[in-house]
Amino acid sequence: MCRLSPLRLGYRQPISVSREFNRTFGETPHRYLLTRRLERAAALLRGTDRKVADICVGVGLDSVGSFTTSFARYFGCTPTVYRAKFPPAADRARIPACVVQAWGRPQRNSIFREENA
Repeated sequence: MCRLSPLRLGYRQPISVSREFNRTFGETPHRYLLTRRLERAAALLRGTDRKVADICVGVGLDSVGSFTTSFARYFGCTPTVYRAKFPPAADRARIPACVVQAWGRPQRNSIFREENA
């Protein structure tokens, strides 16, 4: 019987992976993920009129209070103040999102239509 050790299978302890990530990218996995979430939230604040709470949940965070605190630390202002610095999303939206999405979908009568033989 062949016995496979965790090292042969490539298994590593979570702390080992975290340390390697930190060495490679210069920040912990938690901080990296939080930064990406905050950057995504900032893009949504600039480009949509969604509520701050909806954006918070949409980027994967649970607490609006923690989100606001983290956002203020990263960007230097609260999400509401950040959004106020940019023109309203409705001023830039020339075509409703639902129309853009429908236009981008393949049409039923497109090139994939089956011919009746």
